[in-house]
Amino acid sequence: MPPNNPQPTIELATRDDLETVTDLWVQLARDQRRHDSAVRADSNRDTMRETLAAYQINDGLLVARLAGEIVGFASVTLERGSLELDSTRGLLSNIYVEPAFRDRGIGAALLEAAEEATAERGADEVLLEVMADNEAARRFYRREGYDEFRVTMSRSLENRDENDTHSKEDG
Repeated sequence: MPPNNPQPTIELATRDDLETVTDLWVQLARDQRRHDSAVRADSNRDTMRETLAAYQINDGLLVARLAGEIVGFASVTLERGSLELDSTRGLLSNIYVEPAFRDRGIGAALLEAAEEATAERGADEVLLEVMADNEAARRFYRREGYDEFRVTMSRSLENRDENDTHSKEDG
């Protein structure tokens, strides 16, 4: 009798997985629009397929399979910058599990595999970004031991005169 909660297999993606993973990325990008992401899902499909292919070539694209079907993915790399740092940082750029397969430990398994993949390349820590109002994702990362490291702030530049209280107060 098959188990009620089969565990996913987490493995490196192959070239044959790229179309499916790209489709999942489009779903992720569409979902993030609810959290004020400015990334256009469908119009960026081809560009993201090329980006995901680069992750795959560099062993930074992981997939979660259940019964042979891809139900989630994660993409990781090492931070590359022009400044010397005290630590080597892995960057988790994407992680996604199809909604029908959530709450089964697949996201945690993908995250653990992503951490392991970056650690094997010499990373001391992993950085990721999450939309500020995506409470479910923020709870997930906190539960997995992540803390806030840097806060990104934004301000619309439309109608600045109406919102600009600083210059009026300072004047």
